[in-house]
Amino acid sequence: MESADRIRAIMTALRTSDSVSVAELALAYGVSEMTIRRDLDELAQQGVVRRVRGGALSLLLRGEEPPFGVREREAVEAKRQIGAEVASLLSDGEAVLLDGGTTVLEVARALRDRRLTVLPLALQAALELTGAPRVRLVLPGGEVRPGELNFVGPLTEASLKALRFDTAVIGCCGLSAEHGLTAHDLPEVAIKQGAIASARRVIAVCDSGKFSRAAFGAVCPLDRLDVVVTDDHIPRDQHDALTAAGVVVRTVPGSAVPVN
Repeated sequence: MESADRIRAIMTALRTSDSVSVAELALAYGVSEMTIRRDLDELAQQGVVRRVRGGALSLLLRGEEPPFGVREREAVEAKRQIGAEVASLLSDGEAVLLDGGTTVLEVARALRDRRLTVLPLALQAALELTGAPRVRLVLPGGEVRPGELNFVGPLTEASLKALRFDTAVIGCCGLSAEHGLTAHDLPEVAIKQGAIASARRVIAVCDSGKFSRAAFGAVCPLDRLDVVVTDDHIPRDQHDALTAAGVVVRTVPGSAVPVN
């Protein structure tokens, strides 16, 4: 099992257990205990676990999301294909707003050769588009949220109110018929709501694991979305709920993803 696969598997275990054992993980994944210790040390550096003798204790809380660097390892291929699918939905010349998050970052990577005006709400996406020859890059004001590197705060909200976009591409921490689109960080909830209000069309992006989750902050109901791009492991009941709400669902091939 490759390192990235082990990290994802350990993260899955941490979502259902308060602790993990080095010996048990080594046996389960067929690697040495030294290899597992290195994996756990990496997760400790990300703030996901606290190392203890013989294993690690989970630091993941229900109301918090895993660090960006950890989420970036999850459903990698599905996110890449979601980015390409969103790019295919955009027309040259559009003004596009890109939310923060690991899936929207893949959208940014898919837009480097397009002729677009793009306002990214995260520094990672801004860096991806820096130097893109045909992209007119516009940045908002505001504070930068540590770790996530998303723009937040009243200056960012004011920037969104002053602009209008053809399409907003919105990421999420959870998406469901019952709770709509949700996010963990409350300042980001306000930014997402401002982004949605500023756009003619709203495309939500997420891997299918997000359909089993509901985060702390409610962003919007399903019927505020125009399109959802996800992978083909979306639960059938959630697919049906989206289409019943008038949302177009576009799916790409994907592997099963861990769920909370």
